[in-house]
Amino acid sequence: MADKKSLSDLAELTKEEAPAAPAETAEAEAPAEAAPPPPEEAPLREQQLDKFGRAYATGRRKDAIARVWLKPGSGKITVNGREQEVYFARPTLRLVINQPFDIVDRRGQYDIIATVKGGGLSGQAGAVKHGISQALTRYEPALRSTIKQAGFLTRDPRVVERKKYGRAKARKSFQFSKR
Repeated sequence: MADKKSLSDLAELTKEEAPAAPAETAEAEAPAEAAPPPPEEAPLREQQLDKFGRAYATGRRKDAIARVWLKPGSGKITVNGREQEVYFARPTLRLVINQPFDIVDRRGQYDIIATVKGGGLSGQAGAVKHGISQALTRYEPALRSTIKQAGFLTRDPRVVERKKYGRAKARKSFQFSKR
């Protein structure tokens, strides 16, 4: 019998609280409507193009700095006025440059004009890759998440350590002679 009494007490409590509940939920829903939309529905970044319809970006790696212009085309890549195959003779360097296109399935759809200064060929290839990745995200903002997950938008901060006084190189000492 005690159980029945407690059940009836619960029923009475819910009846008393029932009218108050809709008013509370209406108040709670009002701020939810003012909240920003979920990230999936948030507007994408805007396309950033110059007056010629090109996307521009700067890429950096080691001591190399690459200025990259990207526009729709046949897939021609020009580095410092020369073809990609001539400037980057090693196949591995050409592979590095084409990685951003391969990851988003856009190979052969864009023409690239790049000017590179500083560093060696490996650093320059990395700088062009970084610049192409940045330019792709400016031309097609929807590709940003794919390129970012691959790690191509992050500038590789590693640089050569400087040589120290009294050392043969950055850390290597001269040969020690006891006598």
